Amino acid sequence: MAMITYDEFERVDLRSGTIIKVEEFPRAKKPAYKIWADFGAEIGVLQTSAQVTAHYAPQSLVGRLVVGCVNLGEKNIAGFVSQFLLVGFPDENGNICLVTADPKVPNGKKLC
Repeated sequence: MAMITYDEFERVDLRSGTIIKVEEFPRAKKPAYKIWADFGAEIGVLQTSAQVTAHYAPQSLVGRLVVGCVNLGEKNIAGFVSQFLLVGFPDENGNICLVTADPKVPNGKKLC
């Protein structure tokens, strides 16, 4: 395990957001969705591509509170611009299970 300083951890901007739109992403190399999430007034709506098709249908994702890293910059994925990283843990088969907050928190809150 590589150790980091607290200052380094503070630079990782993990925020709460609510998924507002999901589309199939047939151009992706591995099964994925295009996902749009609202990160509140300060950040706004950002889009990403996420390989979460094993556990989630598109309609089950809309309205879900998620956690996203919003300061990694943009990445082009099969012609689609990804603006944040949706975070989760792999299950025993390597399929992603999304991170959330319980109880629900407002959009845009920073993980601390």
